[in-house]
Order: sequence, then C-alpha cells, then structure tokens
Amino acid sequence: MHLSEHSLRQLDRAYLDALDEAALRGSSAKLLDDLKEARDRLNQGPENSSRPPSSRAPWDRQGGGRESEADAEADADAAEGDCEPALAEMKPAEAKPTQTSPARKPGKQRGAPGSGRTQGFQANAEQAHYPATCAGCGRPRERAGAVAYTGFQAVDLRWDDSARPGLTLWVVNHRYDELSCPCGYRTRAVAGQGVVDPLLAGIELSEWRWVGPGLAALIVALALRFRRSRARIQKFLAEWLGLELSIGTIHQTLHEASAAVAPAEEERVQAVLASDLLHADETSWPEAKQTLWLWVFVATTATLYSVAGRGKELVENVLDGFTGWLMSDGWGSYRHYTRRLRCWAHLIRKARGLAQSGDRVARAFGQFVLDTLEALMAAVYAAREGPPPVDLPTHHAPLLTALRAACENHQGSAHPKTSPVKVAT
Repeated sequence: MHLSEHSLRQLDRAYLDALDEAALRGSSAKLLDDLKEARDRLNQGPENSSRPPSSRAPWDRQGGGRESEADAEADADAAEGDCEPALAEMKPAEAKPTQTSPARKPGKQRGAPGSGRTQGFQANAEQAHYPATCAGCGRPRERAGAVAYTGFQAVDLRWDDSARPGLTLWVVNHRYDELSCPCGYRTRAVAGQGVVDPLLAGIELSEWRWVGPGLAALIVALALRFRRSRARIQKFLAEWLGLELSIGTIHQTLHEASAAVAPAEEERVQAVLASDLLHADETSWPEAKQTLWLWVFVATTATLYSVAGRGKELVENVLDGFTGWLMSDGWGSYRHYTRRLRCWAHLIRKARGLAQSGDRVARAFGQFVLDTLEALMAAVYAAREGPPPVDLPTHHAPLLTALRAACENHQGSAHPKTSPVKVAT
C-alpha cells in the first residue's frame, strides 16, 4: 500500500480539488494502485488463496447461510486431529456430557503478564528524521515546524579514545517528525526499508532496529569468525558490555546481516570470475558432525571463501564462467580445469622430498627437478628487476626438454611420488 491509514484519513474531495494537475496525477496513481491491491484482497477466498472454507461469508455459502457439506467436511477434517484418540473412537451414545464453558480466544489472554526488553539506557545522541517532500502535492519541504510523532532507540558500539580506551556502547535516540504543508497535508517521515532477495523469505531489512550496525558486526564475528553459539554470544555481551539481548534478537541479527551482504557477495563472485589469474587452495574445517573444507579463491581485487566438501563440485560451481588461468596445487578436484597452473611452492617441496628419499633413483630424479625449478625461478626473479640479456624461452629450452624427458622416464617408477606424474601437453 502506498498510502497509510494516517495519510488516507486526510484525503477528501476538497483537498483533491485544490491540487494542481501534476500533483493530482501522482495522487491518483497511488490511489489506483492501492484500490487494485485492496480489491485483490477482497476477492480472496478458499478457491484462490490459503483461507479455510469456513471463511466464506454467510451469503456465499450453499444452503441458506449454513456451511455446505464440503465446507463442513473440510472443517471437520481439520479439527479431527485435535480430538483425543479414545474420545474419537467412542460412539455417540456412549459419549459423556461435557460441561460447557465460554470459548477461549487464541493468543495472549487479558491480564497475562507481558514480556519485553526491560533494560534502559541513557541516550548519547539524537538523530531526527524528516520527510523530504509532501506526500500529497509533492513539493519539497523545509524542516521548520517539524513535530515528533514517534521514534525508537538503537544501541551500537563505539571506540572510546578517552583515558580508558576500548569498545563502549553508544545509544542513539531516533526521532521521526511530521511536517505540515500549505496544501493542508501532513507528511510523516518513515523508516527506510532495504531490498531483500526473494529467496530469503521472512527476512526484512529496516532502519527501525534496536541493534546498530557496529554491534551487528560484532555479533556476526562472534558467530562466524569465532564460532560461538547464540547462548555464548548472549553471555559475552552481558558480561563484557553489560548489554542484555535475547536469543531471538541475536538470531534475527545474524539473518538480517546475511540478507544485507548478499548483494556484496555477488559482486565478489563476479570480480573473481572476471580475473585473469585466480589462486585456489583449501584446508580442513572441522565441524561437530563432519569434516568440511574451507576453500579460498584469491583474485587481484577480491577473495572468495566457501565452506563445503572437498569434491570437485564446489570448484565447478565457483569456476562456472571463469576463463582465466587457475593456480593451484595438485589436488584432484582442480585437474579437470584445462587452463591450470601448478604452484611452484608445492612442486619444490615435492622435489625436495624426493631428493631426500632413501631410494637412489628417486633421489637423483628429485635433485634434478629441484635444481631445474630453482634455476627457472632465479631467471624469473632476475627478469623482474630488468630486461634479461637473452630470450628466456630460447635460453632455457634445452633445460625444459631435459626436464620433460626425465619426467617421462619416471612415469613407470615404483616410487609413490613419481609414479602418478602426468606430463602436460
């Protein structure tokens, strides 16, 4: 709905007659949209919505205002599950008379004790929110004459640079004002709303929140970076900051933070896919029930983390659309990618292990590979300091040919570090 109940009560024929053509067209468009939405809600029934059959108006029911047989059966089926098994199996003649009592309305009963936040804070600052334009005629409005009509309090974190530096609570009173316009319309400032992915159903982003952005960042860090439970986060905030938050508020803050950073995550993914060179690696990520893996993909301007299994499914999903070069170790999940570079640090460690092996043949092969790689790396580092005096591919072609021949000769070796060697084409 475009118009709130407060705004709709101010509209009448005299006000619309006083508007100019442009403002009248804008108000008419809002009224038309709200009218169509209200009509759609009015036309909802059991056949086109989730409303039960008994919600039909008496004049829409078959049988002169009574429930039809189909409606009665549907309502009876819905209520049958609430009956006790023993009572449901009793014959009508054997049913004992029950004492009638007034029907108890669902939900909280009148006089029941309430529940809510009891901790109060003295505000450190106040922030006023004003409507920029008149919601009726659309003219810009000045802040003079604003009157507060509602507000809320938000608690956040702030770094204190006083004699006792550290994180302290910073409380802000947010005030929402109402402005009057010469056209006779009174416009109220409303809390800003964020855009949420439709897949994240049930999550709403609004500036009307008790938890500020700095405090929300701390809660996210405690939950994800330090892997603390909701209960431990609640205890930490109470003991170290003197802040009492419910488990539900902490849980809601985590879900809202996830929805807020969802667009930024897509930007990071696109930056990774657009890079020319991408470094990838993985390490174990132990969980209570299973062992997962923390994957990292590092580009020039972005780094992407993901927690999943160690199979190649994650690599295929991340690299879907990636056309650059992938730098990785020898793990099998990367080998299906054709434009792949092997990390020299891993190769040098393997060659050093062969050179220190107890097998004489493997030791000689490992020392040759180690010397070759170190020579090539020295040439690369020297070229970074200035133009090389010779053409590097031509100068090192004989050494590369000898390395390829040595790898091919040791493909059938019995040593576990040499037998699975595959020569790239």
